[in-house]
Amino acid sequence: MTPDEIEAALQAAFNSCDAASCPLTETQKQILLQLFDQFQGNSRYRMSDVPNPLDELTPEELEIFLQFVKTEEQQNRTWKVQLLNDWLHNNDSKEVQFIRDRYGLQWLNRVESYHFDKYSYLEDALKLRVGDRIEVSNALWEWVQEDGPCKREWFPCMVLEVNEISDGDDSSTNCLIRFYNGAEYEIQGVYEWNRYNWRWPNNS
Repeated sequence: MTPDEIEAALQAAFNSCDAASCPLTETQKQILLQLFDQFQGNSRYRMSDVPNPLDELTPEELEIFLQFVKTEEQQNRTWKVQLLNDWLHNNDSKEVQFIRDRYGLQWLNRVESYHFDKYSYLEDALKLRVGDRIEVSNALWEWVQEDGPCKREWFPCMVLEVNEISDGDDSSTNCLIRFYNGAEYEIQGVYEWNRYNWRWPNNS
């Protein structure tokens, strides 16, 4: 969309809110328009520039929280659903009760999959599941150099299969993905040696 089309869409959204008897305040409209101007005025501005809610945790809280997420994922449970269920039923969330007590639902709703990428050096907390949407780099299938003719590009796709392969003491995980054009590709060692070549999308 061109800038004019985006601005027209924003104005149409404002009018729709008015027509639905839930108009935005002038302040809300100004905030949205200013954010639009920021995106237009700074082409380098990315969703990744928005503060990462995980950064708000203390180092001790972050370690506890990431361990909780990792444990839930290993048991094939979705960590956010587990926390929400605890809160809904007023159950004690044990070691991560501090999330509810100190940070609350608004913080939890801000946490997206791509926020964990910053902490991938601590091992992947989130495991890939069938149906997940990720982005993969062209470095998987072509030689990419920072100053060469082929630059790193990112392509959206969906996870079709995740297979752990054991060979004696060694194990690795392969992941079959499908691009939106229908092509499929298998990423070998998706956690072990190709972690650098995929990421969670910023608009997840």
